[in-house]
Amino acid sequence: MAKSNRGAKSNHVTNITQRGWQTARSRLPGLNRLLAYQRAWLRGDLLAGVTVAAYLIPQCMAYGELAGVGSVAGLWAILPPMLIYALLGSSPQLSIGPESTTAVMTAAAIAPLAMGNSATGAALAAVMALLVGGVCLVGYGARLGFLANLLSKPILVGYMAGVALIMIVSQLGKVTGIKIEADSLLGTLQEFVTHLHQVHLPTLAVATVVLAFLITVQRRFRQAPVPLLGVLLATAIVAIFQLDRQGVAVVGQIPAGLPHFSWPQLMAEDWVTLLASAVGIAIVGYSDTVLTARAFATRNHYKIDANQELLALGMANLGNAFFQGFPISSSGSRTLIGDTLGSRSQIFALVAFSVLVTVLLFFRPILALFPKAALGAIVIFAALRLIDFPEFRRLAHFRRTELVLALITTVGVLLTDLLVGVGVAVALSVIDLFARIARPHDAILGQVEGLAGLHDIDDWEGAKTIPGLVIYRYDAPLCFANVENFKRRALAAVEAEATPVQWFVLNTEAIVEVDITAVDALTELHEELQGKNIRFTMARVKQDLYAQLRRSGLLALIGADYIFPTMHTAIEKFHQQQDLHG
Repeated sequence: MAKSNRGAKSNHVTNITQRGWQTARSRLPGLNRLLAYQRAWLRGDLLAGVTVAAYLIPQCMAYGELAGVGSVAGLWAILPPMLIYALLGSSPQLSIGPESTTAVMTAAAIAPLAMGNSATGAALAAVMALLVGGVCLVGYGARLGFLANLLSKPILVGYMAGVALIMIVSQLGKVTGIKIEADSLLGTLQEFVTHLHQVHLPTLAVATVVLAFLITVQRRFRQAPVPLLGVLLATAIVAIFQLDRQGVAVVGQIPAGLPHFSWPQLMAEDWVTLLASAVGIAIVGYSDTVLTARAFATRNHYKIDANQELLALGMANLGNAFFQGFPISSSGSRTLIGDTLGSRSQIFALVAFSVLVTVLLFFRPILALFPKAALGAIVIFAALRLIDFPEFRRLAHFRRTELVLALITTVGVLLTDLLVGVGVAVALSVIDLFARIARPHDAILGQVEGLAGLHDIDDWEGAKTIPGLVIYRYDAPLCFANVENFKRRALAAVEAEATPVQWFVLNTEAIVEVDITAVDALTELHEELQGKNIRFTMARVKQDLYAQLRRSGLLALIGADYIFPTMHTAIEKFHQQQDLHG
């Protein structure tokens, strides 16, 4: 008996261990992929990792400057996220780390509190990363991954264009040598224009050469690490002509070693002030992450988990908060480079991590010589690529209202701060969604000679309705937002008939569900039609909708015999009654 009990306990412990391991593996999709690694992937991952590292070093240094925390912090801010995402991320190809949009949003949030103090700015940025990570984890716990869909394509196009213009304006002082103290868009532009006589020509020349180099080489060699080549070119120019002695600013001495663990410390009132900005950064950062991940998943035929991305992004930001970083997201450009060179797993990110650590430990003197004007040119280069002119033309060609939404979002971002811009973008997306639901397309269906089936009579010349029968289709779910619109248009369809109407058939193929307000509206429509001696029926009713009609009592009111699964059965029943009453 004792042996039996010991055996049972052993099996119980084994089962608990197995369940724990399975739970852990379900939360670590990246680890699962690494455990199933195939040797055939290694060449592509190695090449992609080295190239992405060459690309991200100057890029992340530029984004550190953009965020207002210094260039070396830009490099530090990619180290924890690379390791964390390799274990938690659901995408095998996504490159996580400092990114232009979250960098400029961070700068906008911390600048008023930092007041030019670099140490305070770094502390604020770390707290911001902690808050962004916390917001993402709350979203993960509440399974809010679907919220990324609130930002529609026109809104994202317009938002990115606005952010890009803010990025360009923010670098004007860096690429011209003009000292600009304003922290608003209009203030920066005004100060820049009034101080044009203070342009430092060597600084402007370095920035211009680097920007022209980046644009030219990128067009010819899309896989080349052009930011690294550009900044090395600028460093060589500065060294050869000793431009640093003529006032061209360089990065300067970089602290030895790697970032160390540090608990973000800040006054409680500043945490509250930054929380609202953290929500905005989390929304934009997560939207960018999941959209980029989905794009490459579609291209390469695998799936990502939108909710898992919230967990991975949240933990990556928490990692940065404790290692002197700032809020991060994903990089479409680095992901694209890795994909082009054959990345198949997050091994490519671990390779890039190893290269970056090597550079930080042994090649700091070279990084210290990077001219800040070149980093500013890299930011402008990245910003120009965020303005998607072909997409604006596509929106204009597809539907003018889509273009208007994009332009309103751009203007909203430029005329307000970035947090308000996020709110404007989300609000416009929701308004646009409600507008489509509240005023959807509808159709009166009829027959077309020589063409099988039923068709919208407005779309076909010579289409005719069946005498005495109105078949009406409403192309949206019925809810509180559109029931009045539905009732008005349904009754108008009846009034438009030249011959007396005997049956009204509601085609419910697009009405997958109803709310209680819609049930009341359908009841009112049934009563109004009944007062006109018109039979109210429904066709193409799905099982879920049928169950809702039964629970609401509407099924009993209409009569189960007048709820049809297909249009054919509804029309057949109508003709049978016509023949019966002769």
